[in-house]
Amino acid sequence: MLANIVKTQLLRHLPYALAMLAVVSAGRVNAKEYTLLNVSYDVSRELYKDINDAFAAHWLKETSDKVTIQQSHDGSSKQAAAVIAGLEADVVTMNQQTDIDKIASKGLISSDWRERFPNDSAPYTSTTVFLVRKGNPKNIKDWDDLIKAENVVILSNPKTSGNARYSYLAAWGYALRKLGSEEQAREFVTKLFKHVPILSTGGRAATNAFIQNNTGDVLLTFENEAFLIAKDLGGDKFDVVIPSASIEADHPVAIIEPVVKKKDSEKLAEAYLGFLWTDEGQEIIAKHHYRPRNSEVFARHADEFPKLELFTLKDIIPEGWETAQRIHFADGGLFDQIYKKE
Repeated sequence: MLANIVKTQLLRHLPYALAMLAVVSAGRVNAKEYTLLNVSYDVSRELYKDINDAFAAHWLKETSDKVTIQQSHDGSSKQAAAVIAGLEADVVTMNQQTDIDKIASKGLISSDWRERFPNDSAPYTSTTVFLVRKGNPKNIKDWDDLIKAENVVILSNPKTSGNARYSYLAAWGYALRKLGSEEQAREFVTKLFKHVPILSTGGRAATNAFIQNNTGDVLLTFENEAFLIAKDLGGDKFDVVIPSASIEADHPVAIIEPVVKKKDSEKLAEAYLGFLWTDEGQEIIAKHHYRPRNSEVFARHADEFPKLELFTLKDIIPEGWETAQRIHFADGGLFDQIYKKE
C-alpha cells in the first residue's frame, strides 16, 4: 500500500517536475554567449583579469549567459589612438580623461560620458609613488632627491602614457607648491628629466626596464604598480617610497557607442562597467592597491594605503585636462621643450 501512495504522489507531481525541467532546459538552450573587448592602459592587466572573472561569474548567475572579456593593454594614449583607428573596443578603461575625450571627439563615445556612471565615471583612483632598490641605497625619500646628480630615474613617455603624464604633473605640482612659481616648476621638471635616460611607451615597459634590465635607481609609477612589484617579486628586491605629496589620479571608463550598438552589447557593456562600483568590484580594486571610491571598502583597507598629501590636477592647473594637454603634452608643448636629448 505504501508503494501505491508513493507512486500516486510521484504521478501527481510529475507534470510540475517535467514543466520545471522544460524551463531549465529552455533556459540553457536560449542562453547566449557574448564577447567584450576592454581596451585599457598598460599596468591594469592584473586588476582586470580578476574583475573579468568575477563579472563573468556574476553575469552567468544573473542571466545564464556566458560572457568572455578580452583585454588589450598599452600606453593609454596609444590605446586611445588604436580605438580611433578602428580597434573595436566595447569599453575603454583609461587612466586619464583626455584619452577618453580624444575618442569622444571622433563620435565614438557620448559627449556626456562623465555622467553615465558615478564619480565622473572614474571608479577608483591612484597616485604616483617611487619604487627603489632594496634598502634604498640612494636614500631617495622625496621629489628633491630625484634631481641629485647621481640618481637615474625611470618612467614612461608622457606623450603616450597617462601613467607618465601623472608622474610629470606630480613633479610639477610638488615644485609649484613648494617653490611658488611656474618658472621654478619648469626648472625643477627640466632638471628631473635630465636624469631620465630612456622613455618607454607605457608604464609596464618602464617597469620592465627597471626590474628586468636593472636600469635606473628609482621608478616613477602608479601606487598599485609599485606595490604589485614589491609584493610579487618579494620584499628582498625592492622598496616602495611614498613622497610627501603627489597627485590624485582618476581612472575613468566609457562605452564605445558604435561598437556596442553594432554588437547589441550595450546592456552588457553598461553592466560590466557598473560592476566596478559594486561592493565586489570595489573589493577587487582595493585588493590590487587601487583606491576604491566606496568609503566603507576604503575604510576596511585604509591601513594598506599610505597617507600622503594628495593634490588634484585642478589644484595646479585650474582649467583642467584640456589646458594641461595643450600646454604640456601637445606637440611643441612644454614637455617637448624640456625633454631634449643630446
